[in-house]
Amino acid sequence: MRIALFSGNYNYLREGANQALNILVRFLENRASCTVRVYSPVTDTPAFEPEGTLVPVPSIALPVRGEFRLALGLPRTIRDDIREFRPDIVHVSTPDILGFRAQTFAKTLGVPVVASMHTRFETYLAYYRLGWAQTALEAHLNRFYKRSDHVVAPTSALVDDLRSMRGDDRVSVWGRGVDTVRFDPAKRDMPWRRSVGLADDDIAILFLGRLVMEKGISAFTAAMHDLQQRDRRIRPLVVGAGPAAHAFDGLAGAVLTGHLSGPALATAIASADIMFCPSTTETFGNVLLEAMACGLPIVSADAQNARSILKHGEDSLICALTDPCAYGDALARLSGNEALRCAMGSAARRNSLGKSWDAESQKVVQVYRSLLGR
Repeated sequence: MRIALFSGNYNYLREGANQALNILVRFLENRASCTVRVYSPVTDTPAFEPEGTLVPVPSIALPVRGEFRLALGLPRTIRDDIREFRPDIVHVSTPDILGFRAQTFAKTLGVPVVASMHTRFETYLAYYRLGWAQTALEAHLNRFYKRSDHVVAPTSALVDDLRSMRGDDRVSVWGRGVDTVRFDPAKRDMPWRRSVGLADDDIAILFLGRLVMEKGISAFTAAMHDLQQRDRRIRPLVVGAGPAAHAFDGLAGAVLTGHLSGPALATAIASADIMFCPSTTETFGNVLLEAMACGLPIVSADAQNARSILKHGEDSLICALTDPCAYGDALARLSGNEALRCAMGSAARRNSLGKSWDAESQKVVQVYRSLLGR
């Protein structure tokens, strides 16, 4: 099969969405005998080497979030490149101008369209004072997913929502995996902790991901301020980079590592004591699986994605969004009980095992084949 994949950010910034796409493309080319040509905006400073063949699409910087690029359409040179490639499937991963134009062009070529859902864009608006655009954005997203011949989404709850919206059953789960050899409790490293200023008896509370406000940074910092009043051992450990890094400035004893990858990332995660994930905007949340694989107990917002991954009371404490004290109480319960942390961490590791990237990627291949067969 020849797959034309369209992305708004394939490799110029590192995010969970584009890492999932790159893992999929590697599987398609190395394990499923496919050829993949990827069309995406690019920059002069990519975050990592792309899988597949990457074709740059002309783009501009977004006005609100200048680190992101927006392709304004499908230029003739790109359309000619697609015709020459002769794709069997067009896969669109971002509901932007490029994604819409790719859908339209695929229909003119008679090529089936698969859309993958990675981001709940409608949940971002409140963080940028754009709530007035909620209705229009939701209508735009619905149209995008309805125009596709099949949609894949990372959780069964999102699949149910999309089926209801579309009015058919051409929606299925494409979940996420984790490398449980790379992410392992054995990567915990006390000398590394000491090197970043963490004492052996400090309780390191991990924030993991891009440092952007929609990841729940305000809730994280508020809970840390509350918890540090109760327990002087509490130290925020912030792993990631982004435009909202300044939001952590007021946290006493905070350790900000910046962006980490490879073995350094696994070491940092495993060297924490608890992961705190207050984000309510995720479609899946790869960071949850990475922390689970490293044996961390998790305190999480009661969000749709968290309910699909975590088991409250077994590997995590899931907190009601309506209770302003819930995060602090849950974190205090874990920070004050080492036996409970160990038990939940062991359960988290156990529950992460068997989450295979290959198995999840094969689900997408099956969708491609079913469309071609139909």
